[in-house]
Amino acid sequence: SLSLSLSLSLSQTFDKILIANRGEIACRVIKTCKKMGIKTVAVHSDVDSSAVHVKMADEAICVGPAPTNKSYLNMDAIMNAIRTTGAQAVHPGYGFLSENKEFAKRLTADEAVQIAQDIGYPVMIKASAGGGGKGMRIAWNEEETREGFRFSSQEAASSFGDDRLLIEKYIDNPRHIEIQVLADKHGNALWLNERECSIQRRNQKVVEEAPSTFLDGETRRAMGEQAVQLAKAVQYSSAGTVEFLVDSGKNFYFLEMNTRLQVEHPITECITGLDLVEQMIRVAKGYHLHLKQEDIPINGWAIESRVYAEDPYKSFGLPSIGRLSQYQEPLNLSKVRVDSGIQEGSDISIYYDPMISKLVTYGASRAEALSRMEEALDNYVIRGVTHNIPLLREIISHPRFISGDISTNFLPEVYPDGFKGHQLDANQRRELLASAAALHVSAQLRSQNVHGPLRVASVPVQSNHWELCVELGNERHQLEIKKTGTTYKVEVDGGQVEVCSSWNLASPLLPLTINGTECMMQCVSRDASGVIVLQFMGTLFRVRVLSRLASQLNSHMPEKVPEDTSSILRSPMPGTVVAVSVKPGDTVAEGQEICVIEAMKMQNSLAAAKQAKVKSVHCKSGETVGEGDLLVELE
Repeated sequence: SLSLSLSLSLSQTFDKILIANRGEIACRVIKTCKKMGIKTVAVHSDVDSSAVHVKMADEAICVGPAPTNKSYLNMDAIMNAIRTTGAQAVHPGYGFLSENKEFAKRLTADEAVQIAQDIGYPVMIKASAGGGGKGMRIAWNEEETREGFRFSSQEAASSFGDDRLLIEKYIDNPRHIEIQVLADKHGNALWLNERECSIQRRNQKVVEEAPSTFLDGETRRAMGEQAVQLAKAVQYSSAGTVEFLVDSGKNFYFLEMNTRLQVEHPITECITGLDLVEQMIRVAKGYHLHLKQEDIPINGWAIESRVYAEDPYKSFGLPSIGRLSQYQEPLNLSKVRVDSGIQEGSDISIYYDPMISKLVTYGASRAEALSRMEEALDNYVIRGVTHNIPLLREIISHPRFISGDISTNFLPEVYPDGFKGHQLDANQRRELLASAAALHVSAQLRSQNVHGPLRVASVPVQSNHWELCVELGNERHQLEIKKTGTTYKVEVDGGQVEVCSSWNLASPLLPLTINGTECMMQCVSRDASGVIVLQFMGTLFRVRVLSRLASQLNSHMPEKVPEDTSSILRSPMPGTVVAVSVKPGDTVAEGQEICVIEAMKMQNSLAAAKQAKVKSVHCKSGETVGEGDLLVELE
């Protein structure tokens, strides 16, 4: 039955079953349970108190008067009977509640709450067949457990075709460190050192490195040896990963074993020199491992950044879709590896994981690997989709990350109000403004060049001095710029910035030397109104460069009135509407769920921003919506 199978998905062993039925089917189930050594609970109406199934059962509970809607169809009464007797599963028989989806949902959610209470909050609810952060929720109380069960089971079914869940104790603020193992079919197994995977969002890894800054040799060896013991105990053969949570005292706790190749396997390959895919194929063919544990080195340091088609300003990364109109990997740089399965022109859709690539850098030291990662991110050109390079660039340059002071709570602790992009200091602001002004002047000078003969002779415009106004956010800055050869000297905010570049304006990459220091910017777009979008230190900045006269005239233009977002709900991402919880005329409370959007197998609950009456609903379950589409209007 549906109810039984869903209940069993959480608890594979039990010693008491409640039969939510009567008559011959109840007797049939009770007989089978007795044969299996399982105790039984019968429910009955008041007129069925002497029925055969009641006498056969080990326990019996009255669930109401004779009318079926007040007894055998009374979900509240039956749920109370389950809680009172401690039954671990329900067999609904046929008829009555046997095909009632709402009853099935309540059963499994109730068992999830009971398990969570037995373990003690907080707990982690996660898909037993899952990975990649899908089908995972943290619950701190009963309400969050019920909500987490609902979303986790739906995501698990959608992502893996299996809605079974695990509930385990959630360890707050740990490190997530995993051990790579490799085992053959002849009883040999090795541990290939660790990977630090603590930088996560929504329980999905974002930045990984090998080795970990936290482990000492003794802890590394202890974790490695236990991982190998586990692999041998289950006679595992292939590459696999044993994941641990590690607390501040370097105590480690087994989390799970992934019997497959991990996304982050390249960083292990970089520091060991092994090709894990090759080793998996050799093992599958039956070859012995040709290495011993003492042959496994730690050579240098490697870091992996997961580059996603996501908007990092929305919950550290909500999916983005589109076509890669321009795509250029930084493979011209040394000690850089890019594992990707896309190319310029590829489509990123709502149906699959939004990963664009795994960007890996390595070096003799961690500092070298980090420096190369900064350079690689600055040189990575991605157009057509929103991506998470701004977040990646900020993570690897943050003082806490550089010092190794990290945990799985790194992102919410460092960015408690959400990710806002790189925050410019005074010097960086001057450098950005000066670079934008120099680019503007360079583009103007190029537009004045004419190749080939002219019918009418032109008068060349000779100028090497410009007075400009550059707008950044709500700020306006007055600049003076002088050009000598490929050098631009810019007076801005009381200081001087020297920008040197022989840039190619047709290229998205803008190599610059600013006050003697080399850096790489990207010109994402330029338009005729003077708006330039520059990628600087990973973050996109929109600046507008105007002559001083144009700036004065522009101040008289009317400003666009912003939309009142409290009375409307727009989709924050492209996806599919899974559920709509309201209809026109309903009154909703602030924070009440209005609808659920699924994208890349992840479900997101959208809530009302204020208490109001629903004016209109513009979506329905099963529809595909785009980012910014209007979903619901409130009065």
